[in-house]
Amino acid sequence: MTVENNKPSSESPSPSAAAQSATASSVVPQEEARIPVPVRTATKKRKRNSPRRSLLGLAGVLTFFLIWEITPRIGLLPAKYLPPASEVLAVFIQDLGMASFWKSVGDTMLAWGIGLSVAIIAATAIGLVVGMSPFLRKFTNSTVEFLRPIPSVALIPIAVLLFGVKIESSLMLIIYASFWQVLIQTLYGVADVDNVAMNTAKSYGFSYFQRLRDVVFPTVWPFLMTGIRLAAAVALILAITAQLVIGSPGLGNEISRAQSGGAIAGMYALILATGLLGVLINLVMRFIEKKTLGWHPSVRGEVVV
Repeated sequence: MTVENNKPSSESPSPSAAAQSATASSVVPQEEARIPVPVRTATKKRKRNSPRRSLLGLAGVLTFFLIWEITPRIGLLPAKYLPPASEVLAVFIQDLGMASFWKSVGDTMLAWGIGLSVAIIAATAIGLVVGMSPFLRKFTNSTVEFLRPIPSVALIPIAVLLFGVKIESSLMLIIYASFWQVLIQTLYGVADVDNVAMNTAKSYGFSYFQRLRDVVFPTVWPFLMTGIRLAAAVALILAITAQLVIGSPGLGNEISRAQSGGAIAGMYALILATGLLGVLINLVMRFIEKKTLGWHPSVRGEVVV
């Protein structure tokens, strides 16, 4: 009689061993799934200014001067009031060799520089203080929205009454117009500060000035540079306007004198000089912005995908 052996064979795994093996095999993918996979942020470079784009810009300028040259010569506009571009450019080249022209340019740039500097310093300081205080921001909001839309040229009678035709009249208009450009951008920059970063700085015991320097100002800086670039253009416009209307020394006053004296080509040459000043100021401001904001994506030319 054959007796059956009911003991499990050593070669066949037991149910518990099979279960443990299955559990172990199922754990491995879970552990592997927990391993963080590094995510690469794709960036793509913006197309920089190509020679083709520069040529297109130059072609646009040449087309403008060509239309200007043709318009009075074919009689669309009287040459008495709109001289051909070639005549205006000839007078402009003559002005470049005159000391009186450069003195007028210096007077204009002096008023522009002083007014813009005062506006930047005052607006930045006030914007940081007001922006970091919710009470002050609510308290001054209505006042800012009331004063900001007032055109600076509406203050010309007040400027003349207070300062006459001296440079102080121009400075009053320049400072008033430029101040709001910088102030609004500063307030926007302070409002964009990360609350988590601010609360973390407070929890680490940062003082008011440390939070201002290490947390607020790096966020405000791109906004501030935008405001300064806008204010620089506005300051030049107000400098020319004040000199043109009030009669304070500068290019605006020379434009008025040329117009009243019948030197139409000379008047257009001076207007052309103010346009070139505007282009030069814009290039300088963009250069400063690029150098001081090299870490910012908008200047570095990268877009996060």
